[in-house]
Amino acid sequence: MSESLLDRVPVVPVVVVDSLEQAVPVARALVDGGLPVIELTLRTPVALDAIRAIAAEVPEILVGAGTVTSPDLAEQAAKAGAQFLVSPGATPTLLGAMRETGLPFLPGTATVSEVLAVLETGQTEMKFFPAEASGGVAYLSSLTTVTPAARFCPTGGIRLASAPTYLALANVGCVGGTWITPASALAEGAWGEVTRLAAEAATLRD
Repeated sequence: MSESLLDRVPVVPVVVVDSLEQAVPVARALVDGGLPVIELTLRTPVALDAIRAIAAEVPEILVGAGTVTSPDLAEQAAKAGAQFLVSPGATPTLLGAMRETGLPFLPGTATVSEVLAVLETGQTEMKFFPAEASGGVAYLSSLTTVTPAARFCPTGGIRLASAPTYLALANVGCVGGTWITPASALAEGAWGEVTRLAAEAATLRD
């Protein structure tokens, strides 16, 4: 993947799939709305199978695995067909395991020390999580002077109304958002609503 993950879409939909039957329809709904990227969190028993299904049936979407918290999960996600990895935090062991998969990845950071530790490995792109609880826009803005090489995808508590403020920061490439795929829409199969929310988010960088 030559293009940076941070530059592909303004909002990366962060999706929790409770049923395998939701996987392909939600991915297609996001593509229809102009957001051909999905981060499936590894928080449910069907998550890996959902990645497999989307990778096989919706090739036009870039499918990634989120909530990668161990080397085993990094390996399993890669084998399932994930095209990128996202972790909520970053230890030396986890960083090494994600790098060994050969996939693009966004390690999670929340403090200056964590950002510096990730930068020391040569990785300049990372997740900032949990964004709102960790200081939000003001905190990320302050990092532009002390860690100018770092670029972020802030995730956690961000909504449609606050996303543009994050996207205006020089060190933010995209944001992660759960609001595009609300649990109620997935449970009810309201794919038109997901497409509408995706289309709304897709224009945030315009």
